[in-house]
Amino acid sequence: MSPQDDIRPTEIFYPELAMPGPGAATKVAPGIYWLRMTLPFALDHINLWLIEDGDGWTMIDTGLATGETKDLWRQHFTGTMGGKLLHRIIVTHFHPDHIGNAGWIAAERDARLWITRTEWLMHQMLVMDQDAVLHNGQVDAYELAGLDATWTTNLRAVGNTYRDRVEQAPTAYQRIHHGDEFKIGSQTWQVIIGTGHSLEHACLYCPELGVLISGDQILPKITPNITLWANDLQGDPLGDYLDSLALFTPLPANTLVLPSHGLPFTGLHARLAQLAAHHEDRLNDIINACNQPMTATDFLPVLYKRTLDLHQIGFAMGEAMAHLTHLVLKDRIRVEEAPNGEQSYTRR
Repeated sequence: MSPQDDIRPTEIFYPELAMPGPGAATKVAPGIYWLRMTLPFALDHINLWLIEDGDGWTMIDTGLATGETKDLWRQHFTGTMGGKLLHRIIVTHFHPDHIGNAGWIAAERDARLWITRTEWLMHQMLVMDQDAVLHNGQVDAYELAGLDATWTTNLRAVGNTYRDRVEQAPTAYQRIHHGDEFKIGSQTWQVIIGTGHSLEHACLYCPELGVLISGDQILPKITPNITLWANDLQGDPLGDYLDSLALFTPLPANTLVLPSHGLPFTGLHARLAQLAAHHEDRLNDIINACNQPMTATDFLPVLYKRTLDLHQIGFAMGEAMAHLTHLVLKDRIRVEEAPNGEQSYTRR
């Protein structure tokens, strides 16, 4: 065990920071400001970040494309940002609460979008899915995973909600890669790419400030959703996620983590261990429950103790399928396919 391991915290700590109200900002580190905007879901907020950048600003994530969020941004343009230039918009990943206003803000403030290629492509693909082909393909996968017709009919009726929650992002962008380094103001920031929750999720780390902007990849209390996508049913997003956690272990013990949901915290290594342990516990719960052939839907009460609504059922199915596929690929359970294509799982 190294000396650094000896001092790694076993608990998570929350600095005493004032939670920003609507249109307000809280300084969390030199030149870094915390904004918080509402979401119309059970997860009811997102944290966004502004960083002083010479004669202007750099923005990290943009919030859901709603009139309320746009009004708040207008307040920040003149208030927090003092009317100064916006040099760039960095988007961590394609989910609508992160990229939702990127196109609108880029046009309003004449700013360039910075994003990884895969996240930009995923965004463009979902925006163009006017007939909800991709969405319905996902529902088809849930149907073969045992989800009953009441749920699947309602999910199909909802359609592609992604297009309703975003402004189309700019068609030109600055691509960022894992390992990139660039200046924001006088500090150097490094790009760390996480996977699993999203395909090429960009996190930003500043060694000089000891700050990690973790996006959804590392959250302090909840775990990011890991979904098996219908267009890649042989993939292993859970394995990808667990592997990518190792990218963050070299960061110092006192790193201040700025997550997209929840509160800023320290105790990164403790949280990484908790996240890995959480998924291992869920995998073991599945194996222990697998006393007879069961579909992915049958495992929902094993993984979720609460009642799920229509918005949550898709996330829950995707997560159950991701865990089951991971176990199959690790040869810890086996999968069987019925003549109608429905899949069931049994313990080895």
